[in-house]
Amino acid sequence: MSTFNVPTREEVSANNQAIFDNLNKALGFVPNLFATYAHSETALENYLNFSNAKTSLSNKEKEAVNLVVSQVNECDYCLSAHTAIGKMNGFTDEQILELRAGGASFDQKLDALAKLAKNITENRGRADQNVVDNFLAVGYTKGNLIDTIVLVGDKTISNYINNTTQIPVDFPAVQPLETVSI
Repeated sequence: MSTFNVPTREEVSANNQAIFDNLNKALGFVPNLFATYAHSETALENYLNFSNAKTSLSNKEKEAVNLVVSQVNECDYCLSAHTAIGKMNGFTDEQILELRAGGASFDQKLDALAKLAKNITENRGRADQNVVDNFLAVGYTKGNLIDTIVLVGDKTISNYINNTTQIPVDFPAVQPLETVSI
């Protein structure tokens, strides 16, 4: 059981209240993880600015990375959220499971991206050269490589906040990958 509460709008700073209002307008609710960032005066705004910054990766590519990293970091909250977002970006349930496992047999470029994201996360940034070479060989650039590393860092922040606070998941739950045959 979590010792962390999910703060309500009334329990956060005026700046965070304004962000809660914007999230409510955009999403219809304030996700528990975002609310948890609001324990800090600055973390929610900083994280949302970082997370929504420009990148060379498409939304679909971003979700592939988010799913892989969240699986490696064993973050149930982010797996649940990014499974829902992945479906909104056109991935099927089967493709999402495959991405979580670190591959994408249905798309050569996404496969190289998923393998890279998994390798970077598992090796704490020390990617195997053959994985990097394969990523570049399928048409990604060095700029895409840097953007992928930034995205791994972005998702790791949320994974760590959830894994430390254990706040309740407010997205549809996903099965542990080990219980699913791919």
